Amino acid sequence: MTLLVFDCDGVLVDSEPIANEILARTLTSLGRPMSAAESMRTQVGKSLVDILRETREITGRHIPDDVGAAMNRELFARLRTDLRAMDGVREALAALPQPRCVASSSVPERIALALETTGLAPFFERCFSAVEVRHGKPAPDLFLHAARALRSAPGDCIVIEDSVAGARAAAAAGMRCIGFTGGGHANDALAARLTDAGAAIVISHMRDLPDAVARLC
Repeated sequence: MTLLVFDCDGVLVDSEPIANEILARTLTSLGRPMSAAESMRTQVGKSLVDILRETREITGRHIPDDVGAAMNRELFARLRTDLRAMDGVREALAALPQPRCVASSSVPERIALALETTGLAPFFERCFSAVEVRHGKPAPDLFLHAARALRSAPGDCIVIEDSVAGARAAAAAGMRCIGFTGGGHANDALAARLTDAGAAIVISHMRDLPDAVARLC
């Protein structure tokens, strides 16, 4: 049976505007000036470990060891009060008979908080984080790790992603991809960028997900 592999941030929960506001402010303080809009365009889908490593290479500066922890403290506090599930996602998940999991670039604690805060945790048996693999998205490692753990062949997996990095990771893993543009961070160019990155279908609302899955199964 087809395995559905969901990204979390920007697909299940509308967290990217919150996260990228904090990320952009942090990167700017580290010597890498960036607006929230630029962060949403270029950083969505990447793990924080990879973003900070890239920032160190770009700026040539030492990144304090506590930067990630400080960001997560601020982010988790905001998520507990401000986070919402994506419109229509509960109904879409309830209508999908396929087994499903979450495979996210976020740390496990953030994934758990997002799903518990929005009431989506019961829809998923397993969650996988980029901290479990050597290379994050756009490398295929995370998606392949999830498929192996759930004994699914890559060709039997459909990934639901909102980021170019995630769509590229799905393509590299040999998995079909449905692009999603309904998050608060999406702009008019995202659908074309997801298609260029390998998404077979792009939807803008979760109500369309069951039909999109059926078309690819």
